[in-house]
Amino acid sequence: MEQVEKVIDEKIQGKALVTESKQENSKKLFIESYGCQMNMNDSEIVASILSEQGFNTTQNLENADLVLVNTCSIREKAETTVRKRLQKYNRVKKHVNPKMKVGVLGCMAERLKEKFLEEEKIVDLVVGPDAYRDLPNLLEEIDAGRDAVNVILSKDETYGDVSPVRLNSNGVSAFVSITRGCDNMCTFCVVPFTRGRERSRDPKSIIEEIQSMVDKNFKEITLLGQNVDSYLWYGGGLKKDFKKASELAQATAVGFAELLDLCAKEFPKTRFRFSTSNPQDMSLDVIHVMAKHKNICKYLHLPVQSGSNAMLKAMNRQHTREEYKELVDNIFRIIPEIALSQDMIVGFCGETEEDHQDTLELLEYVKYDYGFMFAYSERPGTLAAKKMEDDVPKETKQRRLAEVIALQRKHGLYRTQQHLGKTEEFLIEGTSKKDPNQWKARNTQNMVAVFAKGDYKLGDFVNVKIEDCTSATLKGTAIGYSDNN
Repeated sequence: MEQVEKVIDEKIQGKALVTESKQENSKKLFIESYGCQMNMNDSEIVASILSEQGFNTTQNLENADLVLVNTCSIREKAETTVRKRLQKYNRVKKHVNPKMKVGVLGCMAERLKEKFLEEEKIVDLVVGPDAYRDLPNLLEEIDAGRDAVNVILSKDETYGDVSPVRLNSNGVSAFVSITRGCDNMCTFCVVPFTRGRERSRDPKSIIEEIQSMVDKNFKEITLLGQNVDSYLWYGGGLKKDFKKASELAQATAVGFAELLDLCAKEFPKTRFRFSTSNPQDMSLDVIHVMAKHKNICKYLHLPVQSGSNAMLKAMNRQHTREEYKELVDNIFRIIPEIALSQDMIVGFCGETEEDHQDTLELLEYVKYDYGFMFAYSERPGTLAAKKMEDDVPKETKQRRLAEVIALQRKHGLYRTQQHLGKTEEFLIEGTSKKDPNQWKARNTQNMVAVFAKGDYKLGDFVNVKIEDCTSATLKGTAIGYSDNN
């Protein structure tokens, strides 16, 4: 029993997501979310749907009627983490709460489908990203003693009419999903298979959701999608349903640049971010809109994955290193102060030392503010897994990854040092993890600063003079409120 209690304590300190309770609800939902921001937003949608079915969220695993884990399949490590979590749930269910039901949501559920029920005996429920509306019916199935699976991908599901319940919210920042799915078919990526084709959400419903967040005094909104630059609303459905380009051109369409401009104009006191972009779909119209509005953050996550043309071609990335550099040059020309971050995969199939050096050269060229770097892991079901050999030795991958990380740290320090001596606007979003007497705040470039709390409060826009830094954090002194309050 001592071992089980240790598991419970560990879970309470982990990633359990909670929100305000409805007094009339009597059932308890314990939900965890792994992976991207889209998964976090999906968990909020699930919590909203289940709230209408009598569930309140809880951090107490041992008392939960239903345990859900929202999963990620983008890398092998993410799936391994989820399987370890399920083992811990199993021990709690066996020793503490035999009536507890366990479900797997998200991309891993979509990828493994019915196999999950066979491999993980504890799992009662398997639900893909497009099937969350079916949760009430699926719960009836498991209450009747049957396994429940729904992983059907939809061509039009966006949950645009579901008002998400904000889980573990700081009350300052919120996510709003504008697209789902991806059409790009990168050879290493499972997203098109787990989240389906691209479909965009009605801009009217996006504005309404943002308005509801503004009414609750949220100060910053991040527009989310697997590929936000592909956002295109012309009445619903898939872009591929238009057989001719002329048909699409004749439709009344709202692209991402127009949507971003609309959001910034409609809510001038709200700060906007967006993620994730794809270089091949990034339009300079979007960059011009960013430059036009003070309340659109001057930060762009622009995944490149490799600096080698050979690797980009093998990955089916529809751009070259030269085109990427040209895009970066134009972005810096239009917004000189912009911060850029990257995704980078090292050790992809067939990667040579020359390819790796091309990646290091690209990093040196751009000097990203920060990045997300990984050694390639083969994902079942992808084109790379089916047709390419994962032939780069593990030791080589790890050495190349270490070199990329070291260079990024160097560039991160270089970029943070550019802020020294400046006074910049920051939005307070929480207490510093290292010092309870300091606030943690974020500027328009997505850079975090810490400073003494003083009389300031959560959600304030504050001017901070930057006096010191590390490669990832700015340190300074708050000198007054900004004009944005």
